[in-house]
Amino acid sequence: MTSAPFDLGSIGTGLSFAAALDEVTAALDAGTALVISAPPGTGKTTLIPPLLASRAPGRVIVTQPRRVAARAAARRLAQLDGSPLGTRVGFTVRGERSVSRDTRVEFVTAGVLLRRMLDDPGLDGVDAVVIDEVHERALETDLLIGLLGEVRELRDDLTLVAMSATLDAARIAAALGSDTVPAQIVEHTVPAHPLTERWAPSPVPRLDERGVTWGFLDHVARTAASAAGDLIREDPTADVLVFAPGAREVAEIARRLRDDGREFDVRELHGRIPAAEQDAVIRGRRASDPPRIIVTTSLAESSLTVPGVRLVVDSGLSRFPQRDTARGMSGLVTAAAARSSAVQRAGRATRQGPGTVIRCLDERTFAAAPARPAPEIATADLADAALLLACWGAPGGTGLRLIDPLPADSLAEAQRVLHDLGATDADGRATAEGRVLARIPVDPRLARALIEGSRLVGARLAAEVVALLGGDLRVPDADVAGAIVALRNGRAPDARRWAQEAERLRRFIPPPSRSPQSPLPPQPPAQGGVGEAGLVIALAFPARVARRVERTADGATFLLASGTRAGVRPPLADVEWLAVADVARASGRVAGASGAVIRAAAAITETQVERAADHLITDQVEAQFVSGKVAARRERRVGAIVRSSVPIRPSAQEGHDAVRRALRADGLEVFTWSEGADQLRRRMALLRHALGSGWPDVSDDALTAALDDWLGPEIDALASGTPTARIGLAPALRRLLPWPAAAEFDTLAPERLEVPSGSRIRIEYPPHDDATARPVVAVKLQECFGWAETPRLAGGRVPVLFHLLSPAGRPLAVTDDLASFWSGPYAQVRAEMRGRYPKHPWPEDPWQAAPTRHTKNRAGRDQPARD
Repeated sequence: MTSAPFDLGSIGTGLSFAAALDEVTAALDAGTALVISAPPGTGKTTLIPPLLASRAPGRVIVTQPRRVAARAAARRLAQLDGSPLGTRVGFTVRGERSVSRDTRVEFVTAGVLLRRMLDDPGLDGVDAVVIDEVHERALETDLLIGLLGEVRELRDDLTLVAMSATLDAARIAAALGSDTVPAQIVEHTVPAHPLTERWAPSPVPRLDERGVTWGFLDHVARTAASAAGDLIREDPTADVLVFAPGAREVAEIARRLRDDGREFDVRELHGRIPAAEQDAVIRGRRASDPPRIIVTTSLAESSLTVPGVRLVVDSGLSRFPQRDTARGMSGLVTAAAARSSAVQRAGRATRQGPGTVIRCLDERTFAAAPARPAPEIATADLADAALLLACWGAPGGTGLRLIDPLPADSLAEAQRVLHDLGATDADGRATAEGRVLARIPVDPRLARALIEGSRLVGARLAAEVVALLGGDLRVPDADVAGAIVALRNGRAPDARRWAQEAERLRRFIPPPSRSPQSPLPPQPPAQGGVGEAGLVIALAFPARVARRVERTADGATFLLASGTRAGVRPPLADVEWLAVADVARASGRVAGASGAVIRAAAAITETQVERAADHLITDQVEAQFVSGKVAARRERRVGAIVRSSVPIRPSAQEGHDAVRRALRADGLEVFTWSEGADQLRRRMALLRHALGSGWPDVSDDALTAALDDWLGPEIDALASGTPTARIGLAPALRRLLPWPAAAEFDTLAPERLEVPSGSRIRIEYPPHDDATARPVVAVKLQECFGWAETPRLAGGRVPVLFHLLSPAGRPLAVTDDLASFWSGPYAQVRAEMRGRYPKHPWPEDPWQAAPTRHTKNRAGRDQPARD
């Protein structure tokens, strides 16, 4: 490419970052990786791209986290350059493109560049990439840093610059650099204009189970209107910026301000409004125009510069994606904004001079907010990211220099989703189908629904449903079918944008393939009505197929195939089956005890459920132990949803399988363990602990896992109706004894131990799950006179622990060293006991006394004294 250079002197007029260009140039002369940190509004986004374009002939790509920011930055630079937009400076965002062959600087969203790199991993013709607003830690921006770092290893001529307003520069520099040399860092600071901080806590709660309360929105609107009136009287050229968490709250606050009747031009700024309206807000106003109150989302935190703002009113709330792994949900959550975000918002008031921020909360609540937002990579659904990485050839991010690794649990779940979609193989590599899905700029589950749904309900409805679900559009009453009707009729505020997105998605649908057996092209499916929207949703989210389980005055509770319960209000509360597109944590009457609420869904028939969730459908005999006997039922399920359940007398094989499942579910405690069976298990466990794996593992888990190895005949009996109380477990356990070592079992672990008196005392073996406890023999002290060597079990490895008892059976001593006991502690025991039990022998010399279990008189008659 050859064209006139950008006039940096003219472009940088009035921008403080112009003073840092020499330092940036020196850093670029020394290396091709650079981190730039500078406050918002200093001009880094405007000056760095043309500076890079002046150093090399190729194109400069600049990424922004949002479409509106990419368009605004391109228009601003083109205006300063004096060139028509789309010539030297252009942009590409989802659904809109303004570039030409002569474009030197192209602003794009991070998602656009990620998918472009799948087709052009070497970025042919691109000499530099600028990743802007890195501090927001958007998931796609984090992925880009990893992928571009790998490209730089193959292209030492590619310049990579990361920019941010507030930045953990050292971490970013380490990710952008090499193993030994981090990227260079350029920091630019400017004196801050004075900021007046005021507090306006709300008299009503900010949030309840439904989200942001109407009362709080009233408070924000009143605060903004009152403060704006005071400000405009002092400075008619000043504008007001009001931060709300989402588009719905923006619209509600704006409506209240318009209803206030004051002479303000109330504008909305968020991602859902048409591009022309966004651009009009960003351009500012003429001196003759009325003062403006601009109500915005976090879009204007740092990505955009809104000129003329001297007052910021901050709701203190933010909306961000969050994954609920336990319930398998993901969605947008409204919560307190991080303090770092609040600082960014307040800074919008001091761009051109002294400003004021009014925070609609108290100082204690502000101090309790998180210091900074969590990186999106730590909270978001990772299915799309995992597919992009698999297509790149780095499944799970292996080998990439990411700022933070992908969380293991979320990544594993995403990889399971991709494998179930057929998008990846067993090794995590992208399949041909996965590469097709990756090039469709929506969640891979929606991409699959778009392609497969077009074959079943037609391309139009499939694209419309996916455009609605993937476009961050509001779904009134959670009714997707009703929302599509309103959008088709143009009654919804986002109808035009939705229609354009649906048409764009239709172009990603591959044409139907011709069957080799038929020379004629396949007939397209009939165009489905909105009543088939549920089928498209179910194709994307089969585990969210749901059946109503409870109807209440406020709505209904549905059980999802995944096992989650969630509530919904009418009209969807009246149907039996739903395909759920969006479910989120919530509280309140609708959510009920389920703790979740359905936000987007459509009715679906059982036939459609069978088509979309066939892999979740089971038909099998289930068994439970009821009053000690097996009760079997045939259950037809969709995941966790029981479609039907009827009692049956199972066949032999069904009974066996059902009993095995019931035992694995209920455990071995369903049996009555006789004393003999319990002792046998303890003896076997002792040998396992003492002698190792040559002896069977009799733990609960091991026995349950090996039911057929030891309990086969008993399972047959249970399946035929024998109660558990009549099942003897001792013979079953003996089947596990190894041969020929089983012949030694009673020697290695005998039931009883013969003591010197001739008595055979039962050995109390420790519990089967206690590897450290010792076998115990409780015996009267007099029966052990003269016994010097403590007996050992398990081939001499385990000494017996003796509980030596009084004539009344009370413990006198505990020892595993009889010789030491007779030589030492016995004397004290004798002194204390001989008076209490005078009829029993307490010889001074226990070595010479005859062991006996009788009194002195009886012992004297039965046994002669030792010499």
